[in-house]
Amino acid sequence: MSEEPRRRRAPAMSPEDRREAIVQATLPLVVKSGANVTTSQIAAAAGIAEGTVFRVFKDKAELLDAVIERALLSDDEVAAINAVPSGLALQQRLVVAVSSVLGYLDRMWGVMGALRESGWHPDHDDKTKHKGPPEGMQRISTAVAGIFGDAEMRTTPEHAARLLLGFVFTNRLQGKGFGETTVDPEHLVELFLHGALKPGGKDV
Repeated sequence: MSEEPRRRRAPAMSPEDRREAIVQATLPLVVKSGANVTTSQIAAAAGIAEGTVFRVFKDKAELLDAVIERALLSDDEVAAINAVPSGLALQQRLVVAVSSVLGYLDRMWGVMGALRESGWHPDHDDKTKHKGPPEGMQRISTAVAGIFGDAEMRTTPEHAARLLLGFVFTNRLQGKGFGETTVDPEHLVELFLHGALKPGGKDV
């Protein structure tokens, strides 16, 4: 009778991969519970023992700081914007870009808002203070400027990108309790490119 083959243990994660896995598991829990999330909940979501959390992070405060840093990181969004096929029409390319921007804003505001509502104040530390837009948003702005490419414009691609992001940012902010708004990327891009007036309509 042949013996059953032994199960091979999964390869151990590198410290960097383990850290990233814990942060990724923690991020949605923070959006839901803010700073009230427990390390036991985090460990369960990450599929690890609770003690492993404290072998990677000295305490929960350090983990929450890492979650904030991850929420502000825009690598995925920048990659998505840079990967938009150049063969698409400008309006279609901008729709893809705006969709990525909205995802970034929702993640960033979801984390920061939940932490503050639960009594956590990350601004106590100079490392979490930002003068001007976060670096992640600046990188997104540069990527969006590249979308405009060689289009004939009344301003520079960089200025157009900042205007578009300001429009998206303000519109999304208003969606959190300040009257009517639209978060539909197609509608936002159409309004930005062609304005609020209907083509051929009366300009009063």
